[in-house]
Amino acid sequence: MAKQPTYFDEMTGFGADPRAPYEAYCNWFKSEDNARLLAKSEEAEALFRLIGVTFNVYGDPDATERLIPFDLVPRIIAAREWARVAKGIEQRVRALNAFLHDIYHRQEIVRAGRLPAEMIARNDAFLPQMIGVTPPGDIYTHIVGTDLVRTGDDEFYVLEDNARTPSGVSYMLENRETMLHMFPELFSKVKVQPVSQYPRSLRRSLSACAPDACNGRPTLAVLTPGIHNSAYYEHAFLADQMSAELVEGHDLRVIDGRVAMRTTRGYKPIDVLYRRVDDEYLDPMNFNPDSMLGVPGIMDVYRAGGITIANAPGTGIADDKAIYSYMPDIVEFYTGEKAILQNVPTHRCSDPEALKYVLDNLAELVVKEVHGSGGYGMLVGPAASKNEISAFRAKLEANPGNYIAQPTLALSTVPILTDAGLAPRHVDLRPFVLVSPDRIEITPGGLTRVALTEGSLVVNSSQGGGTKDTWVLEEE
Repeated sequence: MAKQPTYFDEMTGFGADPRAPYEAYCNWFKSEDNARLLAKSEEAEALFRLIGVTFNVYGDPDATERLIPFDLVPRIIAAREWARVAKGIEQRVRALNAFLHDIYHRQEIVRAGRLPAEMIARNDAFLPQMIGVTPPGDIYTHIVGTDLVRTGDDEFYVLEDNARTPSGVSYMLENRETMLHMFPELFSKVKVQPVSQYPRSLRRSLSACAPDACNGRPTLAVLTPGIHNSAYYEHAFLADQMSAELVEGHDLRVIDGRVAMRTTRGYKPIDVLYRRVDDEYLDPMNFNPDSMLGVPGIMDVYRAGGITIANAPGTGIADDKAIYSYMPDIVEFYTGEKAILQNVPTHRCSDPEALKYVLDNLAELVVKEVHGSGGYGMLVGPAASKNEISAFRAKLEANPGNYIAQPTLALSTVPILTDAGLAPRHVDLRPFVLVSPDRIEITPGGLTRVALTEGSLVVNSSQGGGTKDTWVLEEE
């Protein structure tokens, strides 16, 4: 008798037979030879290497550029499942934008007692330079990446909100192109919603947020820190795909109250700057004076309405992990509705009682830095050694306000292709959202990240994770 899965497997549930979204794919898979699929996997790796789909690893002198491993088995989501997820994401993104406008203006949520004042006043991600500033179109988070995890048939949780400079959309697009290239016959059997429209939608969405200073068709540019940044491939990819200029800080200067980029015909004003540079490095005159990545004076132009910066400076407070714990209240306060998508229960270690609980239960919890990302600076208690737990305990006791803790969820699994056939691995999902004054667009699916190591819950590429193509099925 087959052993019942411990985790919800998205292909088979808690049983052995394929769930409805996977039936057509499984029928196709049964007719395939595993050796052929493994050869296709090597072909995909060669294709990614040829195209240059790489990322940089900070602090790793032996591997400055790596391929993100790509698994050929897609993650498949039914149209009905996706409809509820998309509705919940849209509700959450609307609340995030309303929250950002509020905290940089009247702070009504603080006045109402729904959010402690110190959560803003003592937050490093809160930018006083943004107080009283309303971005063009009143949009703060133009591009959002909402990280989701699944624990059951209809159980989705929001793991975090990426409202600063969410990355990974290029891998979503390249994964789909690769699957279409290698298995065109499969897409005739399984009707999948397309994602190829994302670059066009991104350009349209950003253009709709152009400032009043814009005269005619908006000029767009992508600001990158340069070739050594971990996501440089994506910066160049998106600039090319949406016919925008790829610029670095030294290509830009402030001229006559506008931010202009250097061209062969002189300097040309930019209307919308899709920046992939953190707040701290955006403007050496307003933030870090040693920054060589930003543009001196760009914040003054921004505050005067001369340019749109996407995402707006100061949006980092919306994806702060301590603020995250208040998201159910934030959603209800600004929308008047209960949150459709649940938060993961979160302990704020700044609270003495919560800290005591976390210290007593470190071996069962996941502990994260409030401003951490990429899987760095976190403890996965069940997978940690006694020495790792002891070292992390010292960090927590020294600076408890820098951490939150969450229970270890039973993350869903999706099969990956191995030499021996299919094997389950844990996954998360990052759908990408575009926000403009007239609409919110959610690309069907997003980027599925997969923990390739058996039993691991860490899916980040910087920690050895891979990616999958994510299919949202067409309505039947």
